[in-house]
Amino acid sequence: MQGNKALALEAFCRSRGLQFTRFDYFGHGQSSGAMADGTIGRWLNDTLTILDQVTTGPQIIVGSSMGGWMMILAAMARPERVAALLGVAVAPDMTEDMRARSLTESQRQSLAANGWYDLPNEYDDRQPYRITTAMLDEAKRHLVLAGAASKKIAVRVPVRLLHGMCDADVPWQRSLEVLERMASTDVELQLIKSGDHRLSTASDLQRLIRTIEALLPRFDQGGPE
Repeated sequence: MQGNKALALEAFCRSRGLQFTRFDYFGHGQSSGAMADGTIGRWLNDTLTILDQVTTGPQIIVGSSMGGWMMILAAMARPERVAALLGVAVAPDMTEDMRARSLTESQRQSLAANGWYDLPNEYDDRQPYRITTAMLDEAKRHLVLAGAASKKIAVRVPVRLLHGMCDADVPWQRSLEVLERMASTDVELQLIKSGDHRLSTASDLQRLIRTIEALLPRFDQGGPE
């Protein structure tokens, strides 16, 4: 919640008199708990709790990386509360990559022997992300891209996706797959040729704000706060 994108969006919303909420998932940032005790289901529950108990009215949900997975799941769980989605480098089903394709040999051995492995944390060299077998297994209950390519993601609101083509963590093709699988027909993807995973440069933040601004007019009359 202290990231550049969250703070830029808060400043924009304050300038427009719009409701805005930012939060950290369990085990992340300023929230309590250890990430090793977290699961996709637990983080989804965090998202739905904020949506149900903190916000009012239909919302535009913004999610970056794993948050992009959470926003899709939230829109599926609370369709009546969601007016639109804006995803940045969305990473739905990322746990399947973490288990099957992204592990080093030492990480594979640690996962087999200990039930966990450590993933480098680009934000804090001293505190890696601990990925557990329990988290990877539980995540299978929340996959949205698994199954036949013809299976649609049950989201029917406007969706805007931003993805850097130099993203070293989540390939931009993931956002293209999300676009193709969405039930909504109002889905747009912006590819940023030089963009990285975080998309937090000054020009990236301006693009994020422009994308939100373009979504707002349709909700000005009787729409979200």
